[in-house]
Amino acid sequence: MTERTVVVGAALLDAGRLLAARRSAPPELAGRWELPGGKVEPGETPEAALVRELREELGVETEVGDRIPGEWPLRVPYVLQVWTVRLLPGSPDPKPLQDHDELRWLSRDELWDVPWLDQDIPAVREVATRLLAS
Repeated sequence: MTERTVVVGAALLDAGRLLAARRSAPPELAGRWELPGGKVEPGETPEAALVRELREELGVETEVGDRIPGEWPLRVPYVLQVWTVRLLPGSPDPKPLQDHDELRWLSRDELWDVPWLDQDIPAVREVATRLLAS
């Protein structure tokens, strides 16, 4: 069986909006939008990886909530798992520090206004059902 690497994505929710991040690298992904996050390092839990990645990529302090059901294949050996995340009180506003050149808070009606990366679309659909419920 092939070893797989988990990539964690953040469905960062605030006031009924979802944070989307536009990739600036690598070139084949630049200009497309994703849920921010990154690879889980050896010995790290997915939740800890998400908190670390969001601190590195966006400069924010967060609390991880529920895992969105499902996982989505990326390039072998990577698989995407997504959690809901919220900003902790007192956290600065997110800023695109690395890998991204723009951030946008999207309301339920704006979710499909950006060109999402293909692998993020099923996760965003799942998150949309949660936004509808909120």
